[in-house]
Amino acid sequence: MQIAKNGIGLARPNPSVGAVVVHQNKIIGEGFTSIYGSNHAEVNAINAVENTSLLKEATIYVSLEPCAHFGKTPPCADLIVKHQLKNVVIGCVDSNSLVAGKGIERLKKAGIKVIVGVLEAECRKHHKRFFSVEEKKRPFIILKWAETQDGFIAPLNKNEQKPVWISNSYSQQLVHKLRSEEHAILVGTNTVIADNPTLNVRSWSGQNPFRIVLDANLRIPVNSSVLDGSVKTIVLFNNNKRFQPLTNIIYENINFGQNLAIQICNVLQKHNIQSVIIEGGSQTLQTFIDENLWDEAHVFVGKTKFKEGVKAPVFNKVIKEQRNIKTDVLKIYTND
Repeated sequence: MQIAKNGIGLARPNPSVGAVVVHQNKIIGEGFTSIYGSNHAEVNAINAVENTSLLKEATIYVSLEPCAHFGKTPPCADLIVKHQLKNVVIGCVDSNSLVAGKGIERLKKAGIKVIVGVLEAECRKHHKRFFSVEEKKRPFIILKWAETQDGFIAPLNKNEQKPVWISNSYSQQLVHKLRSEEHAILVGTNTVIADNPTLNVRSWSGQNPFRIVLDANLRIPVNSSVLDGSVKTIVLFNNNKRFQPLTNIIYENINFGQNLAIQICNVLQKHNIQSVIIEGGSQTLQTFIDENLWDEAHVFVGKTKFKEGVKAPVFNKVIKEQRNIKTDVLKIYTND
């Protein structure tokens, strides 16, 4: 899994697969999925083997079933057959209809011994974004916010158009790491107007996520950072409004009057977005909670108190994991 994690944020919308080639209990090649359109993990692992004559007696371990169809690259199952590897150990079956057992079948027909389900739970957890899209027909959804000791996410009033930080700098950097791993980030109108966020990964290395902005009445000023065209941005608005075309900005009509979260998911699925961080504000976060459309929640609790302000979202879930980040506490919830 550690090798597979190297491709998170780069391989999307492909799953970030990890592969290891072993000969006589010695690793002779390893690889992970390259940037979209380039080599898959199995190809990189096999290409890393210096003495290819060893492949006929080798085992390849992969976190996800090798593909069996032509996409932007040839089928990985065909490459494994070509090199006549002796064994293939697969973490979990690919639920995409283009694969879904076909890769395993092709390998077995070629006389290769195939073992399926090794560390399956761990592999499915790693490929959670991929399986959400394939099985739930929606992106993997992460709720994220910071709240004060007394349960507020923002003050009632402030003097400047910039964020009021609740979490410390270490937590803020961790949030940027999270952004680099996910496909998109979503905020509401009030958050943009109040804070003018850039929603990028300036405190971490990696690709900036796509930006998703809720703006029913197109109130966000065109000079806002989220509309600067530097990153692909989708603006969701009410269909009775007229928009001003902007570079790298896509406008999508939705009905803000009902089932908002599921409509957002449908738009993201349309644009092949695998995962999204819901960063705010409180009303937007609560919408996803109320419609029960979320998978994880990352809640940073700072040491400050506001005494009054915008209340944090409310939900009734048990903490799955808790970490201390210097003066902050990170609470992680899962919607099982």
